[in-house]
Order: sequence, then structure tokens, then C-alpha cells
Amino acid sequence: MLLPTVLLSLLGCTSSSSTEIIEATIAPATESNRRNTEGDIVVLRDGSLLVAWSEFYGGDSDDSSARIVTARSTDGGQAWGKRAVVQENIGQQNVMSVSLIRSKSGDILMFFGVKNGPDDLHFHTRRSQDDAKTWSEPLRMHDEPGYFVMNNDRVIQLRDGRLLAPMAFTDKVWTASEAFRTLVYYSDDDGRSWTISPTKLEAPQRGAMEPGLLEMPDGRILQIIRTQVGMIWHSYSADRGETWSEATPWTVAAPEAPSTLIHMPASDDLLLIYNPSVNVAAGHGGARTPLVGALSRDNGETWSPPKMIEPDPEATYAYTSATVDGDRILLTYYYAKDRLYSLRFKSIPAAYF
Repeated sequence: MLLPTVLLSLLGCTSSSSTEIIEATIAPATESNRRNTEGDIVVLRDGSLLVAWSEFYGGDSDDSSARIVTARSTDGGQAWGKRAVVQENIGQQNVMSVSLIRSKSGDILMFFGVKNGPDDLHFHTRRSQDDAKTWSEPLRMHDEPGYFVMNNDRVIQLRDGRLLAPMAFTDKVWTASEAFRTLVYYSDDDGRSWTISPTKLEAPQRGAMEPGLLEMPDGRILQIIRTQVGMIWHSYSADRGETWSEATPWTVAAPEAPSTLIHMPASDDLLLIYNPSVNVAAGHGGARTPLVGALSRDNGETWSPPKMIEPDPEATYAYTSATVDGDRILLTYYYAKDRLYSLRFKSIPAAYF
């Protein structure tokens, strides 16, 4: 029967077949390295995969010491090589939350946060012109004061070459008056300088958090937003990310957890990776489990029944990156139990969704 076969592949069978799911734990958590999270993948010119993520070595909280490390796979993600440090900790607390993107220029750009305290988190970028063999020195993207959050795998490049970097910000995190708002930085010189959008979007309670972007077929930019009200919120830009419509509820219920939105390969269909469990009275508005993917063929108005990616109700999953490689979707995300966070990988045929 079809269903047991699919479930077996979801729960760990690996194969080079184009119809099966490839799965690996890239960075298992240990007592001395309790958290490996916020990863992203770029496909190198030789077809191998480079993954980068936040390796925490001083605890498992958001302000624990961490650096950015990488690993490579030459077999489609079934096996991963040794870790290599690509960015040492240059913050008073950590560096974390990496995005990788191959620009239309051919360069690979890497983005990461430098965290100095609850009122000082800013993002930097580095550039590789030799397919991730070497990297430029870090360049700070922005100077506005405050605590800025940009999730892993969030920077996008528009069809015309403009880069967009969506962030949420607040004056100081973990305070009673904390209220995040989202904004977007844009660059027209391949990431060498950045301009801040004048629009700051708001949402109730803790605010508008952890935005993600996608360029729509009609040229508008869709922004999706994490909230505390049991729904993903959204906004549109009709001027390439410079100004945005008022944020309002979207069409998908979700807890206070980040969701990831991409286009399907060679298609305008939308693929949303998210947690579907909602309980607004619970912590984070519901458990970050299971992890599922849903498809929309009408720009997010309606969605297919969710397809399972990770089913274990005793574990939590979040901070997903999604990279298209041919007819496959490459995912990284954390798998957490007992405050141990491992970085996991799945390569899923697009046809599965």
C-alpha cells in the first residue's frame, strides 16, 4: 500500500531513488554542544551541498555562546563531512542565524547576526567569489539601534536582482513592553550597501515577528509574519519591498513559530513548511510539532491537506530552511527533545507535496 511506503521513507529510509526521501542528522546535539540550529543550504557549482548553521557551545539559550560552522555533502545529503568554523564568535554573546544565497552575480552571500546583548543584535554579511572556498571580512549591514532578528534562510533576490532582507526589531528583548515590528532592508548593489524600508508592520501582543518573503508571479512581494494570535499574518509590497500594506491575518493557522514559504520547482505554486498545532493558551501558542508541508495553487487563498515531514509528537521542529535543487526540496530544521537541539536534513521529491 502507498501510505506505509511513504511513512517508512519519512521515518528514515534513504535511497538514491528520485522518488524517496533522503534523511540525515547533520549535527547531533551532545551535552557539550546542546544546540545546533538555524541552518541553511547552498548548492555548489560541482553539485555538492554546503550547509551552515549556529553551533552553540555555551548552553542552549538564544544568548548562549555560538559560532557559525559548515559541512559538505557530495552524495545529495546522505552523508556529511566534518564541521568547519566559517565565522567565529565576534559578539559579546554570539553569532547565529545564518542565511546563504547565490546571487545572480555568481557570488555566494552569507548573512548572520552578531549579538552583544538584549538591546544590541545586528546583521553582517560576507561574500565568497570562489564557491565558498574563501570569504570576505564581515560587513555590518545596518546601524539603527535596537535588537534585530532575521531568521535563517530569509534573504531573497528578486528577478531584477534586488536583494531583500526581512527583519523584526524591538528596542530591547525580554521586557514587559517588548513589541516587535517588521521591516525590510533592500540592496541594489549585490549586498554591498543596504537601505531601510520606511514601513514598520505591527501585530497584537508580542508583535510582528520573524518575517519571510516571496516574490509573487505578478511582481508583488508577499511577507509572512509570525504572531501570537494563532494565525500567520501577511502583507504585500508593490514597489519591490520599499513600502508595505498593513499587516493582516493570512489564510493559515499556526502557533507562535516561524514558517517557511517557497515556490515549487519550475512553478508558481506555493509550498509552506510550518507547524499546524494551535493552542493560543499554551506556550508558543501550541507545540512546534508536527512539521508539515502544504501546497497552494492560488497564491495562498486555499491549501492542500498538509503532508507529513516529521510526525513525532514528543519532539519539536522549527527554523526550517528550504532550498530547491532540481526536482527536490532540501530542508534543514532543528529536532528537539529534552532541551537538546539537533540539526536535521531531509531531501524530499517535490512531487511528494
